[in-house]
Amino acid sequence: MEDKDREHPQAHVDIYEKQPVPFGLVRFGVAPDHPEVKNVINTFTQTAHSGRCAFWGNVEVGRDVTVPELREAYHAVVLSYGAEDHRALEIPGEELPGVCSARAFVGWYNGLPENRELEPDLSCDTAVILGQGNVALDVARILLTPPEHLERTDITKAALGVLRQSRVKTVWLVGRRGPLQVAFTIKELREMIQLPGARPILDPADFLGLQDKIKEVPRPRKRLTELLLRTATEKPGPEEAARRASASRAWGLRFFRSPQQVLPSPDGRRAAGVRLAVTRLEGVDEATRAVPTGDMEDLPCGLVLSSVGYKSRPVDPSVPFDSKLGVIPNVEGRVMDVPGLYCSGWVKRGPTGVIATTMTDSFLTGQMLLQDLKAGLLPSGPRPGYAAIQALLSSRGVRPVSFSDWEKLDAEEVARGQGTGKPREKLVDPQEMLRLLGH
Repeated sequence: MEDKDREHPQAHVDIYEKQPVPFGLVRFGVAPDHPEVKNVINTFTQTAHSGRCAFWGNVEVGRDVTVPELREAYHAVVLSYGAEDHRALEIPGEELPGVCSARAFVGWYNGLPENRELEPDLSCDTAVILGQGNVALDVARILLTPPEHLERTDITKAALGVLRQSRVKTVWLVGRRGPLQVAFTIKELREMIQLPGARPILDPADFLGLQDKIKEVPRPRKRLTELLLRTATEKPGPEEAARRASASRAWGLRFFRSPQQVLPSPDGRRAAGVRLAVTRLEGVDEATRAVPTGDMEDLPCGLVLSSVGYKSRPVDPSVPFDSKLGVIPNVEGRVMDVPGLYCSGWVKRGPTGVIATTMTDSFLTGQMLLQDLKAGLLPSGPRPGYAAIQALLSSRGVRPVSFSDWEKLDAEEVARGQGTGKPREKLVDPQEMLRLLGH
């Protein structure tokens, strides 16, 4: 919201957040071994310290306060609550123990309160991740990174304990389409290829004829595909060959495979594999789709993580929602047919892109709001803002967490991490957070 602040010297922005703590996906989505990506927290913190910005955590919009109540209290309301559901695979066996969403797994190792009791069983030697995006690579990397490389990150104590006991040696990342359609980025791939103690398994047959096709693709995709191709087909130098030979763990990309069923163990009590339909590609460029050939293949494993995308939820019955696309219908961030209501981020344009794309997107929505303000399309006259909402929350027994409250929790987390050389030990229980604040 900083953009709006500069453009409009009288603007006051209140931020409402369901979690008792700020920063959303930067705290709960970014991998613990990517601390540099979290530097954006410093910018957020500067904004939150502005006298014209206030943070109110532990307030769930749609439950503790409704969107119509917010629209009464403010001149404009922006919804940017992201995509918090994972897309289901919709295949038999998906409900078996040993199957979970990558989203829940990430939430578990990052201390998202709702996932703190996940306790994934890592006693098997093979894990299969269905999906080939950055989240799938994050999860594979965390499963295969030597635990001693994670102990100085902000990964949760519980997750580190489980990963120390892990027996997972091989991780397969399965995709319906081919090397040209992977959804991860080159930085994440490079990190995976260089992962200590792990070697890549790529089948050179998957890359036949790719050399010619690469010439036509845009540069970022070209560089990514060239790195995959080199890794799959070139003989590594002596140093790299020795490193791979001594690696006790491995990861591989399985292309042209579409999950049909999670296979149960003989006693039917847990996942023991995934049945995959072999696919081939039809169509060109963006329209390329995977079509089953009729062949099947079973991939044994004891852990299945689905990473096939996210979807947003409708937050309040008063807000239009397209449940097929999983977004709020909008034009450039203006919610259709609801003046003064805006949306930004994944709930605006679907679950794609990284932090930078989402920031750019929020600036665009901010600009639309300012245009409407200048054009006199927003209500004129004073609005009560937080004072009105505070009264409602108080009557409903909801105790918001302010930014200075968060700074107390932050100090506590940092203090708890100091003894073990971690940047922080995240608090994962909302009740404990509220107790520490005397709420």
